[in-house]
Amino acid sequence: MPAGRSPLTGLPARPAPVVAVKIDNVAAARPHTGLGAADLVYVEQVEGGVTRLLAVYSSRLPELTGPVRSARESDISLLAPFGRPVLAYSGAQSALNPLLDAAPLHLVTESTAPGAFRRSPDRAAPHNLYLRPERALATDPAARNAQDIGFRFGAAPPGGTPVDTSTVRFPAARYTFTWSAADRAWRVAMDGREARATDTGPLTPETVVVQRVTIRPSEFQDKFGSVSPYTETTGSGTALVLRDGRSYEARWSRPTADAGTTFTTPDGAPLTFAPGQTWVVLAPRG
Repeated sequence: MPAGRSPLTGLPARPAPVVAVKIDNVAAARPHTGLGAADLVYVEQVEGGVTRLLAVYSSRLPELTGPVRSARESDISLLAPFGRPVLAYSGAQSALNPLLDAAPLHLVTESTAPGAFRRSPDRAAPHNLYLRPERALATDPAARNAQDIGFRFGAAPPGGTPVDTSTVRFPAARYTFTWSAADRAWRVAMDGREARATDTGPLTPETVVVQRVTIRPSEFQDKFGSVSPYTETTGSGTALVLRDGRSYEARWSRPTADAGTTFTTPDGAPLTFAPGQTWVVLAPRG
């Protein structure tokens, strides 16, 4: 990545550390706050076939982001290429805590850093916990700057298929991305309703990556006894990359947990993303 540009967005940015935040995404948690400022948003399946978001911030830190919810085992591997980022979350099941503690993460929760969070009087628990990202980052004096995670940015590759809208389905969630020529970006809808942030309005990523992955049962359960799914983000597979009103068939590869994820065209050339915010939808294979 050229000097002076973020490895997470391809846009001009000063070197800055990474704050990853686990975001609630059931209907009662919407609209979100702070998502418009994220460099990168991952969509992950959790219990019951619904999804949560993992928002990654470096270039810009919103005043608040949330609602914040609990971490999952998949987050550990997903965040490994970022170095040692801050991970802010509301907590985790007790059996998972030793794995989180051993991971290359700086963990921030309401119990360890209460000043980095606030409770909203306008939402019912557990959908009312919000993070102050700057305060979370201040708890990590050894924070490392954002580094290359495998993404490449630049002009659109040749080819592609014109597309106005694309839908991704999970067992109990649905995402639709509609190209907006006026925004030069994709408008996001969740479960048939426009997705908005309370502070910045409609969510409009420049690039959407539908990464087909294996989602299998993990060894962990939620408090109701439902088995938590584990999303495998190492290995390889197929993907669909949406940018500039077109879709591109792609292959993804991440040979080890410490490696970044590369995306290539079917003939092996790097598949460049549009500079700006990227959403990576970790969708079930098949």
